[in-house]
Amino acid sequence: MIHYEKLIVRAAPCAPVDLPETLHPVLRRAYALRNLTGSTELDRSLSCLLPVSLLNGAAEAAHLLQQMIESRRKILIVADFDADGATSCALALRGLRAMGADNLDYLVPNRFEYGYGLTPEIVAVAGERDPALIVTVDNGVSSLQGIAAAHAAGIQVLVTDHHLPGPQLPDADVIVNPNMPDNSFPSKHLAGVGVIFYVLIALRQQMNSSGWFSRMGRHPPNLAELLDLVALGTVADLVSLDHNNRVLVYQGLQRMRAGRCCAGIRALATVAQRSLARLVSSDLGFAIGPRLNAAGRIEDMALGIECLLTDDQDLAEELAARLDALNRTRRTIGEEMERQALEQLDKLPLLDQLPFGLCLYREEWHQGVIGILAARIREQCHRPVIAFAPGEEAGLLKGSARSVSGLHIRDLLDAIAASHPGLLQKFGGHAMAAGLSLQLTDFDTFRLAFDHEVRRRVDAQQLRGVIRSDGALQPGDFGIELAELLRAAGPWGQGFSEPVFDGHFRLLQRRPVAEKHLKLLLQPSEGGDIIDAIAFNQVGRPGEVDSTIHAAYRLDVNEYRGRYSLQLLIEHFQVVPERTRGNLHDG
Repeated sequence: MIHYEKLIVRAAPCAPVDLPETLHPVLRRAYALRNLTGSTELDRSLSCLLPVSLLNGAAEAAHLLQQMIESRRKILIVADFDADGATSCALALRGLRAMGADNLDYLVPNRFEYGYGLTPEIVAVAGERDPALIVTVDNGVSSLQGIAAAHAAGIQVLVTDHHLPGPQLPDADVIVNPNMPDNSFPSKHLAGVGVIFYVLIALRQQMNSSGWFSRMGRHPPNLAELLDLVALGTVADLVSLDHNNRVLVYQGLQRMRAGRCCAGIRALATVAQRSLARLVSSDLGFAIGPRLNAAGRIEDMALGIECLLTDDQDLAEELAARLDALNRTRRTIGEEMERQALEQLDKLPLLDQLPFGLCLYREEWHQGVIGILAARIREQCHRPVIAFAPGEEAGLLKGSARSVSGLHIRDLLDAIAASHPGLLQKFGGHAMAAGLSLQLTDFDTFRLAFDHEVRRRVDAQQLRGVIRSDGALQPGDFGIELAELLRAAGPWGQGFSEPVFDGHFRLLQRRPVAEKHLKLLLQPSEGGDIIDAIAFNQVGRPGEVDSTIHAAYRLDVNEYRGRYSLQLLIEHFQVVPERTRGNLHDG
């Protein structure tokens, strides 16, 4: 396995900020480095959520939904096939049922048969269920043809989405998307599940003010009970955790920790060997989310949605076990694809001569796993990567792109589409991730165009692997107390990264674990207690016992047989030559 070195860069000292002096100095420094400027941004109560009145289209969506509920006309939810889509679908169904809707159904396209979004083919399948209204969740803003087909069939369409719109908008009855050009909602980072949650808030407000609940003899639902789904979908979709999203995720986690979550999330936590009482956002992103995603990647996301919808704990555990098995299959496929991709890279020139933008393809690669592959190769090579696999149609390729900080991948694809008309069949996505399709015969043309466009937008320095450190810790900071404090200070995630520290350590012991990982014993160079550490996926890194290493790490709490202890999670380490010890990069 190749190991490209990373540069550990300490963030520049912060200007004074209006944060409480009572905060632990390390936490205060971490918050300041993440541009928090005052105590209001530390408040994670529901009262801090942005008001639904600011989200354009939410009131119109509520009016349309109320009409359907009151007339008992069928509402069909059409979801995306990832974790955001699954949680959005489950949230919509649970929320609408709580409002009194009793004529509901859902449909999730199988990625291997229909592809992404509300396509005309999916509309034809939906039409067999005779809906009056299709509600898209986590998709729809680019579904021009599908929405036209729905209208031709006499079906109304409400689009709830968060993806960036293209130059032409679909002719939907209502569109709710914070990233629409005319939408002034302050948080542009809502996940799809966050958008439908806001629509449900607007619906509850409208139905309550219209007297619907009193006429029906029922109480308005407490939508906060659904925040477990909002938290899971938000973290799993890797949207930026701005203040509004941190509130949503924190509140959802609080409900999970208290055991007030749906049976499916409880069962998924169990098969992932995670304690509900100590759940953090990284557990959602790296343990629960991938098992839910495995359904859409390998089989059919309906399995994941059913897991989130059931209130039968036994059934939830059965479905979670099937999802866990699919995730093991996905992991096996992914590991083989990664091995093959790294073999391709080993045959390319030296790192400084690699393309700025990498395109990788093999005929046998699995379409459902290329997104994970692109992310892993990006981490290896520190540059944007698109992994391709054969699509449903002969001669068609599906690609999944992952970008680097500062390079908006969806805008880059838009520029390629403009400069090479007809090259891209379809594309869409976010700043950091996107999907696309093109003809196999156009692969080499696209590969060159992609590299050219990346070179126009970034320089070689931006493609260096950089780990941004929150600085060094003092010997007295290496304790479980600070680790627990940081654990509770999140939620950490995309755009609000968990604190990473760096320092020099004497490497006292190293041994492989599970073939790919390293278990280490370290002692800070300044002295102090010996500390356990683990470096995931770094078994081949150089570093002999008794050498001095420079390590970037996170503080973690390790639980073993009911006992908790400090453990360092090593992001990256390298041997420090004798002559350079004491020198650190500041940035």
